[in-house]
Amino acid sequence: MAEVETWDYCVFTVGGVIREVKDDEFEALLNSLGEQGWEIISVTPLQNTNRLKIVGKRPLTAAVRRHRTRPESFT
Repeated sequence: MAEVETWDYCVFTVGGVIREVKDDEFEALLNSLGEQGWEIISVTPLQNTNRLKIVGKRPLTAAVRRHRTRPESFT
């Protein structure tokens, strides 16, 4: 039987009530997440705000299980 791949997920929000995320800051965030092994699977604007909800996933390995990390938060 084939082994089922399992995933580690992250969900967080960036941006602010008044100020939206600048393109260069967002690009830096995406690059940082990629370096940490995260693949972004969804970016959704939150209605009537300047905020974005980001969902990412990466393979769940033994090392990740031992040291689960949240991506750096950006506001």
